[in-house]
Amino acid sequence: MEDIPRPWADEIEPGRLVSKGHPAGDTLEAWNWHVLERGPGLLKIQADLPSHLLNPRGQLFGGFTGTYVDFVSLYTVRGDPTSPRGFQSTINMRIDYFEPIIEGSFEILGQTINQRGKNSLVSTSFTQNGNLAVYAITTMREIGEV
Repeated sequence: MEDIPRPWADEIEPGRLVSKGHPAGDTLEAWNWHVLERGPGLLKIQADLPSHLLNPRGQLFGGFTGTYVDFVSLYTVRGDPTSPRGFQSTINMRIDYFEPIIEGSFEILGQTINQRGKNSLVSTSFTQNGNLAVYAITTMREIGEV
């Protein structure tokens, strides 16, 4: 398999998840997230909502929520970006919205709640100002090498 350059996995600053260079990550400004907690099957980050992801009411545009969920689920299952774990594909995602995410910072917690073979079930919750705003369940499947 051809070696694919992954600039987002090179020279990651301490306390960060990725560097610049990932197409979806750059849209979310994931290079600017703060990793609050990380362990096997666990990822907690703090993010600021970029202005280009806002709807006309100044809230996170709902269509981008899935991008956050997908990105956090991937790194929750995969762990360290230099991990030998294979490429993860999202095979199912469900998102429940309770409160809008508004400008400012918010936290996202990803947890692997079940893993069997190549399939992982990940819960992802968004909180802002102590309120649960979004809850998602994602099924990820390892489908081969990166």
